[in-house]
Amino acid sequence: MNSAPGSLHPSVAEAPPNARPGVSLFRLYTLRVCYLILAAGLGAYIWPGVISHTAGFAVAHGIQSALLAGLGLTAVLGLRYPVQMLPLLLFELTWKAIYLVAFALPLWRAHQMTPAAAADIQSVLMVLILVPLIPWVYVWKQYVVKPGERWR
Repeated sequence: MNSAPGSLHPSVAEAPPNARPGVSLFRLYTLRVCYLILAAGLGAYIWPGVISHTAGFAVAHGIQSALLAGLGLTAVLGLRYPVQMLPLLLFELTWKAIYLVAFALPLWRAHQMTPAAAADIQSVLMVLILVPLIPWVYVWKQYVVKPGERWR
């Protein structure tokens, strides 16, 4: 039984929604490892400050901590839906690239590196492990080449 074009019910002959052509099982597991590292790392370093903090910490680091805690908590969804949660990894890669280009590089060029800035840069550079693990061909086809959803 096939459904009519534009119907909300897929036909039996169509591929199941969880089938992701072009993303191998090995790649799905490497993505899951990325989400696990992201969730566990942020869980270990950020959540203790979210759960137990001072008013001074809330003023100085509240927004940053809340954003990173939300990112880590959302990364847990990537364990179950590794391909659907790719935008989360792309966000992680993007904000860290922006930090490195817009903030860290000018500090380094101006010879104004502090130990704190160097530590931040070192932790942000960990994003490099994501680069080869992201299925870039899929990202290109899904987010660049594929037509967007209708506006009206």
